[in-house]
Amino acid sequence: MANILIINAHKRYEGWSEGTLNRHLANEIDASFAGAGHDVRHSHIDGGYDIGEEVDKHVWADVIVLQCPVNWFGAPWIHKKYLDEVFNDGLAQKKLITDDGRSRKDASRQYGMGGNMQGKKFMMSLTWNAPEAAFGNPDQVLYQGKTADDAFLHIAACYRFCGAEIVPSFSCYDVIKAPQIENDVVRLRAHLAAHFALKAKNQTALSA
Repeated sequence: MANILIINAHKRYEGWSEGTLNRHLANEIDASFAGAGHDVRHSHIDGGYDIGEEVDKHVWADVIVLQCPVNWFGAPWIHKKYLDEVFNDGLAQKKLITDDGRSRKDASRQYGMGGNMQGKKFMMSLTWNAPEAAFGNPDQVLYQGKTADDAFLHIAACYRFCGAEIVPSFSCYDVIKAPQIENDVVRLRAHLAAHFALKAKNQTALSA
């Protein structure tokens, strides 16, 4: 059995963005892992949090999944605040990271090798207004061939800097103009099953 932390980064804007889709996807992620016998906990940033408890949740977790809407081509601002507070405290306590990894005594040590989260996995599940066609195509005006993973490299880098393995992200595209939520949920379940080897409860699953 593995420990799973699901972080919901949705920021509520009354009458405009209520967070229904991100809650639904977070619950689907929960169901996939819990159905395979894993222990699941949640953090909903917009609902408030204790910084020290969030550090301890990251220490506890074998897998961290960020469920996140895309606001102006990045995560909502509350997620940046969360990262700053939780990872700064994780550094101060030497729980998530010890230092930046470099050493005057060992020239082979690289920047980004000072983390304490080895063996953990991090994945993002993203909801976009952008269509899937906007990514991976150099003829597209906005991302010019870049992928969704490229667009969120800055968040993945925070976890890689602390030693975690980065799992390819999952994206729901075009969720405002042309939503296909039922199909997205099917794809999400398949993505989780493929990357975490999820099987039925009481069977061997998830080497994390």
